[in-house]
Amino acid sequence: MASQFGFWGRVLDVDLSRRRVAERKLEAGDVRKYFLGSGLSARLLMDGLAPGADPLSPEAEMVWLSGLFTGSILPGTSKFTVCARSPQTGIWNEATVGGHWPAEFRRTGLDGLVIRGRADRPVYLYVTAGGLEFRDASHVWGRDTYEVEKALRPEVGDKARIATIGQAGERCVLIASIVFDPPNTRVAARGGPGAVMGSKNLKAIVVVGDPANRMPIARPDELKNLVRTGAEDLKKNTAGLHNFGTSGGVVTVESFGDLPIKNWQLGAWKEGAQAITGQTIQPKWLDHHYACFACPIRCGKIYKHEGLGLYGHGPEYETLGMLGANCLNADAESILVGNEWCNRYGFDTISGGAVVAFGLEAYERGLISREDCGGTQLAWDGASMVALVHKIGRGEDVGVLLGQGVRKAAEALGPLAVELAVHTKGLEYPAHDPRGHVSMALNYATAVRGACHLEALTYFLDRGITCPDLGFTQATNPHTSADKPPIVKKMQDYLSVFNPLGMCKFLFIGRVGPSLVAKWLSAYAGWDTDMDEVMRAGERLFNLKRLYNVRLGVSRKDDVLPPRLYAGAKPDGFAKGVLPDMGNMLHAYYELRKWTPEGIPSEDKLNELGL
Repeated sequence: MASQFGFWGRVLDVDLSRRRVAERKLEAGDVRKYFLGSGLSARLLMDGLAPGADPLSPEAEMVWLSGLFTGSILPGTSKFTVCARSPQTGIWNEATVGGHWPAEFRRTGLDGLVIRGRADRPVYLYVTAGGLEFRDASHVWGRDTYEVEKALRPEVGDKARIATIGQAGERCVLIASIVFDPPNTRVAARGGPGAVMGSKNLKAIVVVGDPANRMPIARPDELKNLVRTGAEDLKKNTAGLHNFGTSGGVVTVESFGDLPIKNWQLGAWKEGAQAITGQTIQPKWLDHHYACFACPIRCGKIYKHEGLGLYGHGPEYETLGMLGANCLNADAESILVGNEWCNRYGFDTISGGAVVAFGLEAYERGLISREDCGGTQLAWDGASMVALVHKIGRGEDVGVLLGQGVRKAAEALGPLAVELAVHTKGLEYPAHDPRGHVSMALNYATAVRGACHLEALTYFLDRGITCPDLGFTQATNPHTSADKPPIVKKMQDYLSVFNPLGMCKFLFIGRVGPSLVAKWLSAYAGWDTDMDEVMRAGERLFNLKRLYNVRLGVSRKDDVLPPRLYAGAKPDGFAKGVLPDMGNMLHAYYELRKWTPEGIPSEDKLNELGL
């Protein structure tokens, strides 16, 4: 069925307005150049970009593309990416998800979908190896994601995998996410992809693959040998993730001065971190471990709290950091409640925690009144956090404002509120403080979708994770600035191939470097490739996405940190007094990238990369 090794070469163009489906063939040369996932998506969306168009208009396209390795025997490669212009930030956005939905989609014999238009009434797409059906979703419109799963299950069968939006996506809340396989709940979360679905009256995408659809591999025995050879090292290097998932990192992160505390105002929170870390809460409520398709790490944790009636994917580190520490909330049970309702309503727990903390401080400073909150009195505690989560999810009083993200909320509240809004390019910061790891300051400023930690992950280098392929053999100093530009560039280039290949970022913790990725590519797709080609592909993709943003007006003026993080040092903790030297770092970074002083990729660089 496949025209090439490693991919089917088939993408469906779906027009919701006309309820028409057409097939688009993928060229082998394009897949070699951009891979799949967010790589080829960037090329497709760049070609159709209309800078003046509303990201929530019917004409706006969203691209759903599998990673190149997705559904294979390679460990940690069950990733799928949803790409579109973000309605929250107005620039490039990619939201990546794991679990079992991506592998099931691959077994339909498709690599992806390009979706445009707006259905005249709520619909869901039913995708199988036999084709795509438009099905009525009126009966599940208005329901949360858990309810959708229960309601659709009798219609779609036990083998189906479901990706759906909740009420937040239906109302085009700008921080709305897409939830896959609730209540196991893997999420394409950041930048508002759920709002794009909601604007199209698209409630869900259901997939049922054919087990007979096995991707042809160029050299299957060689690939199996590569997997066997590295299996034990991968398990050893990711043992902490297996035991506790990312939730087990809260105490370590706090010790580095990396934890956001009270809307990024404080520097230390040792007792609070201990109260909410995975080592404390997991023994109380863990039901079972969860693994994405063909992944030996098994980092997912399904929690069950009978007293509160909660069941589903437990809070990851980012959720504990944002709904917990950033809200000065050490009540672990309230974080479980907030996490589940973010997932049910369908909105990002990172941006959700950020806007809740912003709202709590705005209330404390008199910028939001009790009347604005429907009579609810707010404080820095778990009850207030949960109350605001519900207000965002239900679209009640101040929740309408907060659901648009901190940038728009601050603009609505006035100049004083801007000082409280922690974002870059409109995307809220995740739970990693760039004053604790100054390399992340440069990454946040230049990352293509705004304040995204996943585009560099340089804080792992500060903690001793090594990557000899890139020259990283010992821990880096987290507080120095001068040495960080080449480190950030290398990491951004390498990590830029992860989503297009369908690779989980935890493989970096597992010590998977670009030389091994090149071997995987050679055996999987039959390409004669090496580490240099992998790194050049990553550089090409990073620059392509920057070009997308440049066409939308992004330049050096946007490569900035919020005032609280570049001008306000932490008052205590390990990172006390540390501030990143943004001016010098940015200048050196642009020179390394061969960008202009305004942050625009040069013509020579574009020619060099084939762009």
